Amino acid sequence: MEAKATACFVRMSPRKVRFVLDTVRGKYAQEALDQLKFTPNHAAAEIAKVVNSACANAINNFEMSPDYLKIIRCYVDVGPTMKRVKPRAQGRAYRILKRTSHITVIVAEGEAPPRKTGRKTEKKPPLRAALPVPAEAAKTEEEPKVEEATAPAETTETTETAEAGE
Repeated sequence: MEAKATACFVRMSPRKVRFVLDTVRGKYAQEALDQLKFTPNHAAAEIAKVVNSACANAINNFEMSPDYLKIIRCYVDVGPTMKRVKPRAQGRAYRILKRTSHITVIVAEGEAPPRKTGRKTEKKPPLRAALPVPAEAAKTEEEPKVEEATAPAETTETTETAEAGE
């Protein structure tokens, strides 16, 4: 079941409203309201009113749980544009377009929102042995093994001569 709210003839440009709507699309209603509260944009206040209205419609008309409400769709349509005239130099007139918007928010009951525990899970770095070894590195590893095999034989002879000399 879905609940819908619409604000018509809002005196803001649809392009500017759409910018803020993109930030709350798909979020839980309470999380969206918290974000809109601290968004430094005039459109955020109007969008918050529409989200509150959609939540109230869902709770009162469809008896949905307010904790699980999620914004599933939100969009803005172009309303009528008021045309005004600004006088300019030499008798000219420039047109001023005062745009309006129709903001629509649709909420539905979703799953329980994930709860934040405040604990961060640390990712353990992968083990060196588990990493894939490139072919070039495999060749270089074999060469030191051959050198290591000859090196201990020489060291044992020197240690035996050193002990005999004592």
